[in-house]
Amino acid sequence: MNEKPNVESVEVAKAEEKRELAVFMPASDIVETPEMIRLRADMPGVDEESVEVSLEKNVLTLRGRVDSTLPEGYSLSRLEFEVGDFERSFRLSDEIDQEAIRASVRHGVLELEMPKKRPARQLIEVMAR
Repeated sequence: MNEKPNVESVEVAKAEEKRELAVFMPASDIVETPEMIRLRADMPGVDEESVEVSLEKNVLTLRGRVDSTLPEGYSLSRLEFEVGDFERSFRLSDEIDQEAIRASVRHGVLELEMPKKRPARQLIEVMAR
């Protein structure tokens, strides 16, 4: 059983070069506390220069580009890992404070911390009758 789930093929145009490249849906873990939601997405080969996190209309989109070029002086003798980019989207609830979302990447793992909005609290003045 050698299936490749969550992979689609797309054509990527680079300056004067076209290549066919797989796009993977990164495996993700989501954990929640009363204060925040934390998302971790596994994107091997991605660093802070090649990852993009965008938010539009409550849809959080993660994109990562992987450089598939070999170091100078090397040639490929065997390829067992398929190289490709990453993309995945999540719909956020209104309870997330979208202005306070933080993202970081380390060793190909993208981590987002999404604080929840604090409940609006209002003091109501009580008057004597």
